[in-house]
Amino acid sequence: MSKAHLGRKKKFDLKKRKIRAFFLSIETKKKQKLEVDSTAEELYQDGMVYIQMRLPVQKITEQFEGKLKDKIEHNIIKAKIREATESDLETLKNIYNRAWLLSNTPYRPITKTDLKKILDYPDTVFLIAKVYGIDAAFALLDFEGENNEIAVIAALAVIPRFQRKGVGTIIGMSAWNYLKQNYSNVKEIRAEVYKDNVISYAFIKGIGFEEFGKKVYKKEDFEITQD
Repeated sequence: MSKAHLGRKKKFDLKKRKIRAFFLSIETKKKQKLEVDSTAEELYQDGMVYIQMRLPVQKITEQFEGKLKDKIEHNIIKAKIREATESDLETLKNIYNRAWLLSNTPYRPITKTDLKKILDYPDTVFLIAKVYGIDAAFALLDFEGENNEIAVIAALAVIPRFQRKGVGTIIGMSAWNYLKQNYSNVKEIRAEVYKDNVISYAFIKGIGFEEFGKKVYKKEDFEITQD
């Protein structure tokens, strides 16, 4: 493996680690570890198991798309999708904090500073869904590989009011449309879900993703130093 390739891989891994740390509950600040409760400490020391999911683009046929579109079109909920900008940081923060509060996934409140750092990373995109005039959901897209050929749904959040009502499918389909228009070289879409988050797992599997492995993350995988 060339030095250039190793350098790119290291950069990808660092960004992925930082994004994961922003969305989960252990971090370091100014090189000083924050106190965490004993349950969280035990959880991270033992390791957190995340199920790895993928959907090869070749499986997204016209028939596949048609089924998702049919599901969306028969849903009474309609959504308008936009790409987030810095002016949406407060909106993203509110969606995240409301959505994850009720999920069965380790969580910490996120800040606008965290979100701005993620938004500023190259090749990270937030898509926001507005439903009945309310910003109700977001999806975070990231990319991996030599030529950004792997798209990663790094986070997907829906506020409680609109959970299990088809909004996740709508924004998932919008993410695919965004990829088709802007990243035509994408060969595979990936996501990962915490093993105990059965609702998210069922949703991701329900839109065609397949499980291809598991990853165990330890405490150090979630620790970052804030600037």
